[in-house]
Amino acid sequence: MSKKSNKKIDWVPATLSEHDGVRYLHLDSIWVQGAMRIRKPQQLELEYIQRMMAWMLWRDSASLREGRVVQLGLGAAALTRFSHKVLRMKTTAVELNPTVISACRAWFHLPEDDQRLSVLNEDAAAWVADPANWQSTAVLNVDLYDHDAASPVLDDEAFYADCRAVLEDGGLMTVNLFGRHASFARSAARIARVFGSDQVWSLAPTKEGNTVVVAARGVQVPDRETLERRADNIESQYDLPARKWLRLVRPLPMSIINQLLSESQA
Repeated sequence: MSKKSNKKIDWVPATLSEHDGVRYLHLDSIWVQGAMRIRKPQQLELEYIQRMMAWMLWRDSASLREGRVVQLGLGAAALTRFSHKVLRMKTTAVELNPTVISACRAWFHLPEDDQRLSVLNEDAAAWVADPANWQSTAVLNVDLYDHDAASPVLDDEAFYADCRAVLEDGGLMTVNLFGRHASFARSAARIARVFGSDQVWSLAPTKEGNTVVVAARGVQVPDRETLERRADNIESQYDLPARKWLRLVRPLPMSIINQLLSESQA
């Protein structure tokens, strides 16, 4: 278990704004940390958050909701609410900032913990490094940005190795990166070195620049017909744009593959 310090920490406070029926979470800045449509709280409002669910394409429809899903970084609790309320999966969220948890419970319809939901006020790095959590998770969603939203706060190979260790065999991870930022190639290469380049894919950037990377622990890539059938099922059952995801998903760019090859030969 991760240890909590008794030292008082001045957390960046969670704040909110509302516009056109959507409530936004901020961390004392203009940057959006998450969003919820007030009349449809279970709906995934932001496009990149929808794409964080692209892992569903890699899972068979019959076993889609089996196992535990974990979110590292709570945001406005959109993925946590969807996993718990819509997919009805066993769901764990790990969030370091206690004001974010309080804000989500007060303003973003995050329910209290129950038999299927556990919200932990812990350090995500410590949680994935804890051997007690290894091979315990079917799906891992990683969205870890601070109030500046400049780059992921956890982004080294040791962290991604622990993320892979948390996954059970056949498990899947989605990570939110900035695809048009210089850091994207570096982050994607780190993930590929840990998971293997044949187990890592990315979706095209959203118009805001968010690029979701999917990484798997020992998953056999389905054929196109199977993927299309799964996309149809996801759209009809969960109202998510899975057919669009399928058009946007691709292997890692050759520039990153070549970088990995050159580093392995150095």
